Formats: sequence, C-alpha cells, structure tokens
Amino acid sequence: MVTGASRRVGTRRRSAREGFTGGQRALLVSGCLVNIGTFAVYPYLAVLLRDRLGVGMAQVGVVLGVATLVQFASAPFTAAFAERIGLKCCLLVATVVYGLGAVTYLVGAEDPVSTVLALFLSCGAGALYSPAYRGYLVHSATAGQRPKVLSAGNAAGSLGIALGPVVGAVFLHDPGRLFAMTTALYVVLAVGHCFLRPEGAASSPAEVEPFRRVLKGLAGLPFAVTVLTHYLYMQFYQYLSPFAEDRVPTAVFGVVMMGYSLVVVAVQPLAARRVGRVGYPVAIAVGSCCMALGMVAFASGRVVGLAAGVAALAVGTAVLFLKNDLEALAGSKRSATVTFGQQRLAVGVGALLSGVVGGAVYGLFERARLLPGFWLAVAAQCLLLPLLLVVARRSSRTG
Repeated sequence: MVTGASRRVGTRRRSAREGFTGGQRALLVSGCLVNIGTFAVYPYLAVLLRDRLGVGMAQVGVVLGVATLVQFASAPFTAAFAERIGLKCCLLVATVVYGLGAVTYLVGAEDPVSTVLALFLSCGAGALYSPAYRGYLVHSATAGQRPKVLSAGNAAGSLGIALGPVVGAVFLHDPGRLFAMTTALYVVLAVGHCFLRPEGAASSPAEVEPFRRVLKGLAGLPFAVTVLTHYLYMQFYQYLSPFAEDRVPTAVFGVVMMGYSLVVVAVQPLAARRVGRVGYPVAIAVGSCCMALGMVAFASGRVVGLAAGVAALAVGTAVLFLKNDLEALAGSKRSATVTFGQQRLAVGVGALLSGVVGGAVYGLFERARLLPGFWLAVAAQCLLLPLLLVVARRSSRTG
C-alpha cells in the first residue's frame, strides 16, 4: 500500500529528476545578476584602465592578464576553501567582496592605484564565487543530469553577460553612476544569499579537500584545451572594445556584445545533450572553426561584421565551454567543486596569455596601423593551435 507520505516523497524525487530544486533556481537567478554587475564593467576595462592609468595597450594588457590570472589561478584554493566553510557561505562572502570592489572603483575614480585595487578585488570575488556557484548547482546532480544543470548555469551566467555590456554602454561616460548601481546590486545579492539553503552533505568534513591536494589529479587534455580556448576567446573580450571604439557607436557595440551572450544562452541548453554525447575531438574541431570564422568577421570593423563574428564565436564557445567542463568532470576523480576550481585555473592561464601575448601583438598591429590584421592572426591561431594540441596529445600516448 502506498501512503500519502510515500507519494509526496516520490513526487519530490520525480521533480528533482525532471527539473531544478528551489535552491538551484535561486542560484541561477543570482548567477545572472552577478554577471550583469561584472560585465557592465569588464568589456570596457581596457578603455577605463587606459584612461585612468595613462598607459598604452601593451601595459593595459599586462594588468588585465595578471589580474585575471590571480582570479583564476586562485580558484583551486578558493574551491577547497568553499568546501571547508560551505558553498553557501562562500557565495555570500564573494558577493560582499564584489561590493567592495564596486565601492573602490567609485571612490577611486581619480586614483590609478585604487582602480587597480578595485580590479583585483573584483577578480578575487570571482575566484570565490564561480567554483562555489557551479559546485552548488551540481552537488546533488547525477552524471546524466550534469549536462542539463551545467548548461543552465552557463546560460544564466551568459544572460547576465549579455545584459551587462548594454548597462555598461549606457553608463560608460558616467562611471560614478555605474559603480553606484553595481554596489547596490551586490548589496541586494548579499542579502539574498543569506536565504539560500545550505547545500547539506556535499560539504561534510570527510569530503573537504586538503589545500595541499588542490592541484593534484588534473584532467590533462580538458585542462589544456580550456587554456587554449580562453587564450583565444579572451582576446575578443579584452581587445574588441578598443578596436571598435572609433568604428561603431558605443551603444551599438553594447548591443552586439549582448547578442553574443544571447546566442550562447540559446545554443548551449538546446545542444547540451548532443554536446554531451559527441566525441571530444569533434567538439574541439567544431568549436575552433566557429571561433576562427568569428575572428575573421571582426576584421571588417563594421557593424555587420561584428554581429556575424559574435554569432559564430558564440556557437564555438558554447560548444567548447560546456564540453571542456564535462570532460574534466568525467576524467577527474576529485570533487566537482575542486574540479571546477582546476578548470578556473586553466581559464586564468589562458587569460594571462591573452593579456600578455595578445596585448603585445595588438600593440604591434596598432603601431603599424594594420589593426584588422590582428583578428586575422587570432583566426589563424584558432585553426592551428587546437590541431597541434590534439596531435601532440595523441603522439604522447603512442610514443
């Protein structure tokens, strides 16, 4: 005989299998809002830093690269820290640090040191938030549910990334209002995270990762492909803004950047199951070719070219970002939170390379007055570097 309690338990279990828990839904909303605050600023950081620091793009690239590396390189340790103090608590701390960064941007408008400090505070907040965010989403998900949950988390974040540049474009010429708004947003998010349910047994003391082991057990190929993916992708985010500054209106650029993320929002959840089933080399090939097409389109410097470029790039990165994380989870014996922290380290290495190498190359093309050639050079790398990586991996296995 089936009791009412048994039916209610069965209903909850079916709901968990078919949809998302209340905590997951709340966190998806928060992930979107966090990225609105972050990406209202991030695409314009190259311009902001250049104006406040009074230096060239090569120096700006180094600052961006180092700051982003600090954010992502610390992620394995912040992931272990999140498991130690609890994912909910870590998310709350991260939103508070985000708010401190926004306040520092606001009060340090005329002080280059304060601007750099604000950048590093924001990067530190991201290092705390991202592994805990993804770890919270998947801590109760089965292997079969992971593509759906991860793609939903990525889509929520991408929606925030879509809306953020438009907000930033509106307030770009009035940074005080922009940073006042982001400060208020993070205060609201901090209060909201207080009501998030603790994740429960996923962070029990027996499962907490020691800090000394956070770098062990890397999933080699996914880690390397993630480095390469973000080395190429971050050049789009770091250098398209100064490239487009005198070519298209700022508002139009903001809409184009929003379009990139909206395409990711649309593509990734729809393709999640197929991306989960397809072989890794095929996903790498498809994603890299789409990224190359996008970079070639950017070289035109026109609105149509930028729009076509972000559409192609969005498809490529939607495939690669999801597949890289799925392959890392499948190939790692570590906890999901620490695995995501390791993947964030890979993102940081790629971002550092993008800042240091990409900034220097951008500066060379800028001095030669051949800036469209920069995007063609990046497109060539999109085609050649992944191929060389896969070939080198196979050779090392057969050698």
